[in-house]
Amino acid sequence: MSEDFTARLGLPYLAAGQMQKHVTLNAALSRLDALVQTAVISRSVSNQPATPADGDLYILPQEPVGPAWSGRPAGALMRFEAGGWAEVAAPVGLIALVLDAGVIVVRSAAGWRPLGDCLGEAQGLSRLGVGTTADAANPLAIKSNAALFTARGSGEGGDGDLRLTLNKEAAGDVLSLLFQSGYGGRAELGLVGDEDLSLKVSADGGGWRRAFAVDRATGRVAFDQGATRRETSVFTADGVYAPPTWARWIEVVCVGGA
Repeated sequence: MSEDFTARLGLPYLAAGQMQKHVTLNAALSRLDALVQTAVISRSVSNQPATPADGDLYILPQEPVGPAWSGRPAGALMRFEAGGWAEVAAPVGLIALVLDAGVIVVRSAAGWRPLGDCLGEAQGLSRLGVGTTADAANPLAIKSNAALFTARGSGEGGDGDLRLTLNKEAAGDVLSLLFQSGYGGRAELGLVGDEDLSLKVSADGGGWRRAFAVDRATGRVAFDQGATRRETSVFTADGVYAPPTWARWIEVVCVGGA
């Protein structure tokens, strides 16, 4: 334990009977100004700024350039004050906002890491928006061109399975996947107001009709609109007939005499 500086932030102590105590105090305040609510201008600028403002902070990238920056290691926290640059020792756990990138980084023993890399858990979130803004109606909102769920394998501590569980409170509630186009409903699959699996479709998002339902007790499928397609072709003369590609069987009826 040092008798001259604090253990973690390295703030200088005032000594009994010390002359010019304001110098030591001001050094401590200056250091606190850099380490409390830390906001750095950038961590990608490699050229030492020509006209920095008092209090400007930078995290140095690889191979920085400039009279005060050259030769310093990547990750060094540099502060400009009173006409000169000084490196501020950044303790492990220091959190900094990188202003030009809009990201938060955390100082670790291996260097600066994005805050997200350090989060092993995120519990009790009330809203989460990925690529968009979540709101009260949609506390989880994702705006993306692709999404992936993949099973954790046995070599990663899992069992290779992946099961998504969706649950509703009561039989009369709705548990469904709603498919939309231009935010207008076109199909809905799930337990829609009862406990039998069904698929409903809509031409305009207003009127809906059920295409099929699966009875949960018997497993029987009921097709409300019919499950087959029938088409009649009438031939009044000899010719060649090509069955349509969708046909699975053909029924021929001959009418007339010899």
